[in-house]
Amino acid sequence: MNIIVCIKRVPDTADADISIDKSGKDIDKSGLAFDLNEWDNYAIEEAIQLKEKLGGTVTVFSLGGEDSNESLRKCLAMGADEALRLFDPAFVDGDGYATAKVLAEAIRTRPYDLILTGTQAEDDGYGQVGVVMAELLGIPHVSIVNRIEVQDKKVKAHRELEGGLEEVVEVDLPALLTIQTGINEPRYVSIMGIRKVAKKEIKALGASDLNLKPEEVGLSGSNIQLEKVFLPPVGEGAEMLEGKPEEIAQKVFDILKDKGGVS
Repeated sequence: MNIIVCIKRVPDTADADISIDKSGKDIDKSGLAFDLNEWDNYAIEEAIQLKEKLGGTVTVFSLGGEDSNESLRKCLAMGADEALRLFDPAFVDGDGYATAKVLAEAIRTRPYDLILTGTQAEDDGYGQVGVVMAELLGIPHVSIVNRIEVQDKKVKAHRELEGGLEEVVEVDLPALLTIQTGINEPRYVSIMGIRKVAKKEIKALGASDLNLKPEEVGLSGSNIQLEKVFLPPVGEGAEMLEGKPEEIAQKVFDILKDKGGVS
């Protein structure tokens, strides 16, 4: 089985003080650590486990500058066979559709049975690229997948729904699945493992290699344009309610009524 995984290098903002950059359209990323997108980490692990079980190859694609090589080499160290980076000045500032278009054109050049992506990216959380890419390639897709069963030329995908529900969908291959966290336990990548793949070639492809025109991708080819990024306004502090349980209950009711929560 030939599997393609699309990954993204994202900034780690979990414990960082975030500020908006001078453009007003992005956060200031200077001083931030970067790593492989969490959802993509599960996707690459799932692809490698499928390869170990069924045979075949795992090829990883990422759209970004040379810094993305770090995340691609992590995937190679985990067990991927090949990594390709897609970069061109024309690709910059593309929305989910424009990004999916670049990835789809690159994937068309490769034989594949299954495409895996993370459900969403940690930095923007759009969750668009995977499903749009499937539509552009004309293949079925299943999103928010937390279990995969491959049977002959079909894949049975278990997907997570709200309220603790689960849906099981069966689709023909080739297909695209967006992977949810928790589907597996991603393997640890050692420094020695990274060193072993340090000299492995990561081929870079630009717009001309993919027969894409500059106006078709990046900001020019986007249907959505980002106007402004801002931090949420600081709200009022918490109000501590004291008294007997029945007194606190009455105070909560009065607050909800005052705010329009109850009539």
